[in-house]
Amino acid sequence: MPIPPTDPGLDRGLLRDDVYRRLRDAIVDGTFAPGEQLKDLELAAWLGVSRTPVREALLRLAQGGLVLARPGRSTVVSTLDARDIRDARDVVAAMHELAVREAVPALLDGDLEAMREANHRFTAALGSGDVEAALRADDELHGVLVRIAGNRALATVLEQFTPTVRRAERLRFASLRGRDSVRQHDELIRLCAGGDAEGAAAVAYDTWHSLPSAEG
Repeated sequence: MPIPPTDPGLDRGLLRDDVYRRLRDAIVDGTFAPGEQLKDLELAAWLGVSRTPVREALLRLAQGGLVLARPGRSTVVSTLDARDIRDARDVVAAMHELAVREAVPALLDGDLEAMREANHRFTAALGSGDVEAALRADDELHGVLVRIAGNRALATVLEQFTPTVRRAERLRFASLRGRDSVRQHDELIRLCAGGDAEGAAAVAYDTWHSLPSAEG
């Protein structure tokens, strides 16, 4: 069958992971609202791919709690359920704690500088009210530690559950509470630079675990 036009300007050779990330990001940033019905045919046309990678992506999103997939019926974007957010938050916090503990002994000066630069961008984004830029910078900062840790199982768990946390975290970064993260980042970097793996791991855990478990 002919491939539908690619409206978002994506490569027609889009991989399954790319479809998943595009749909995941559209849910996290609110493009697809809680309760909105997702139809694989419409999504396939939007992305310019066949229905197969879309269906696979929706199954992955269901595993991460971002959508509710009901076989033979509809697939809808999940609501921000307090229990789901709390569960995801606890798992994500524990994974970042482990990542820091494993990464600190292997950090180089360049890695620490990358974290500092990310925190500068994070601070500037908060000051200008740019939530998307703040989240990107936050991902970059913590991503340094996840990358250095090199734990593939840990990274897989984070990929599955971080999007649920990010949906709620957008609320924090849109408020003055996001300022707390700047101080936590500074302390995290200071401890990492000093080689204090346990102290840095504790700060990383608290940073993620301080996220509220519900809206408001």
